[in-house]
Formats: sequence, structure tokens, C-alpha cells
Amino acid sequence: MPLAAAANENLAHISNVLIYSAMAVYTLAFLAHIAEWVFGSRSAVGRTAAAITTEADKAATGTAAAASAQGGGTAVLERPKVVTRAAAGRRDVPDGPGAAGTSEKGDVYGRIAVSLTVLSFLLHAGSVLTRALSVERAPWGNMYEFSTTFGMTVVGVYLGLLAFKKNVRWLGLPLTTTILLDLGLAVSVLYTESDQLVPALHSYWLWIHVSTAILCGAAFWVGACSTLLFLFRDGYEARLVEGRTGAGLRRYLNELPQDRKYARFKAKLALRTDNPMSRLPSAATLDKLGYRINATVFPLWTFTIIAGAIWAEAAWGRYWGWDPKEVWSFITWVAYACFLHARATAGWKGRKAAYIALAAFGCYIFNYYGVNIFVTGKHSYAGV
Repeated sequence: MPLAAAANENLAHISNVLIYSAMAVYTLAFLAHIAEWVFGSRSAVGRTAAAITTEADKAATGTAAAASAQGGGTAVLERPKVVTRAAAGRRDVPDGPGAAGTSEKGDVYGRIAVSLTVLSFLLHAGSVLTRALSVERAPWGNMYEFSTTFGMTVVGVYLGLLAFKKNVRWLGLPLTTTILLDLGLAVSVLYTESDQLVPALHSYWLWIHVSTAILCGAAFWVGACSTLLFLFRDGYEARLVEGRTGAGLRRYLNELPQDRKYARFKAKLALRTDNPMSRLPSAATLDKLGYRINATVFPLWTFTIIAGAIWAEAAWGRYWGWDPKEVWSFITWVAYACFLHARATAGWKGRKAAYIALAAFGCYIFNYYGVNIFVTGKHSYAGV
């Protein structure tokens, strides 16, 4: 068997420069997303109310105004009694603006953030490509390469959803935060010099098995992020329909006379009752997105495990040997299967199923980092 060619140090250096450049631009995108949320929250009180106020709130406000006009006194609103649906994430609360601004300045920062994310993705992809060209192989032969490719794929999934006009700009802030953490760990702890593969990895299954594992992980990340935000949004909606969101200020606003001279003051004060959760899609929308992504990717994850077993037979002469990586891949599969089964069971929808989905993603993350770093096995060639 001929000796493998040495790595192209020039291309490897360019790859390193590009990954650091991508991290710098990701940081700018992160700051722009923060500015989007900050300035986007300063919306007109009417727009905020349209996103978070239920019909019962509007009816209660109209009744109080009429009572004030007839009695000539100060109207005091009682907490509206709103009938909610039993299942979490199934209340009649509309989608928020989805971090798309709700103010002109917020929207400008959002567009800047997306543009910076696209630029950083191109730099990121260039780094992965030059790393592959430096050794003329797939760019996921060790944990450093797997991490950088994984991060690039996550951003690619996000931009792909944006390209299909999906309301997912709210993912921008957690996305850039996660990618910066992932790349920071990759370049500081997991970094490995560009080199050729160990003999066990010389197989076309490297392209099939690992690429599908990376794609599944990127999709699982989007699903987990949607599920986590569903829990926060669901709690916000529960407080909203019970009248516990901004209760003190809202009560004070309701006690003010229904007079035009107080309108500007009340509008400014009402902005303080705004909650960042009000700008997310509804809990039902987030719950549905997380479920659809996990359900769509689950068959691909099943194929990933089967492909790994076939490769193991070719490399080590057995399909399954209870190696730690194999075991945790199967545990992850079981966890996501439990989530899908829970969603099909009436008593386990909503928050209970969400907890299972997050536990399943936790299994994937441990399989990604924990097994390779802390557990000894045949997959210790991961480069850590």
C-alpha cells in the first residue's frame, strides 16, 4: 500500500486563518442579534398588544373604559378570566414577531446580523474546504475537524430554513452563541494538526457514516433549541392568560384615567411590560417545529447507526461490539424513539414530551463530546 501524501501545510494554515476570521464575524453577528432583540423590543404599544393580548384582555379593557365614561371616575380593571386549553402549547395565543424587529431599527440590526452570519458561514465553509484539500480527504477525521464541520452544518441548516422563508430569525442569537462555543472549544482544546487518517478510517464509509451523523446532529440542534424555547414560551403564555405578566405595571396603567392627555405616558410605560418571550413564535408553533424536525431526522439517524455497523464489520470483523460509541448511539436512538412515541400518546404531549426530547439531545451531545474525551474505546482515534 503506497504511503499517504504529507499534508499541505500552506492550505492547512489558510484553513486556520479562515476559521479564526469566521469566529470574528460570528462575534459581530452575535452582537447584531443582541441589538436586534434590544431595539426590536422598543415597539409601539399597539404592536406589542397585538402580539400578546388575548381577546379577553381587549374585552375587559373596553368594558372598563365604558364604565369610566359613564361614571366619570377612575376605572380599575380586574384580572381577566381567560379559559385556556388544557394541553401545553395549545392556547389561543398568536405568534410573536419572531425577532424580526417590530421596530425599524430592530429590523435593520436583524438584517445586518443575517448578512454577517452568511459571511461568517462562507468563511467557515472555506476553512473546512481548505482543511480537506490540505490532506485530500473528508474533513472529519478527528474531533477538531468534526466540530468545525458540525458547526458549519448547523449554520447551513439555519440559513436553509431562512431561504425557504421560514420565521426562524429568532434562532440567530442562540445559533451564534452555540457556534462560538463550539469553535472556541475546537481551536483551544480539540485542535489537531492536519494529518492523514489512521488505517481504520480509510474507507468510503467515512463519507457516508460520519456525514449523516453530522447532518443529524445539526438538525437535532435546531429541534432541541425549538423545544427549549417552547418551554420558556409556554410558561410565558401560562402567565399571560392568568394575568401575571407585568401585573404591577398593568394594574397601575389600568388605574389611570381614560384620558387623551395620559395616552403618551401610558404608551411609554406600557413598553416596560414587554417580555422578550412575546417576540417568539407561539408555544404551539415552537412545539410543532421541534417535533417535525426530530421526526424527519430520526430515520436518517437510524441509517447512521446501521451504516456504522456495516463499517465496523469491514474494519474490525464484527457488526456490533458494545463499544461505548456504539452503545451511546443506540441510547440516543432509543431516547428519540421514546420522544416520538410520547408525542403519539395523548398523555405525554407538551412539556412532558419536550423534556424527553431535550434528554435525547443530551445523549447526542454526550456521545459527541463525552464518549470521545472521557471514555476509552475503539473510537479513541477521534484525535483527543
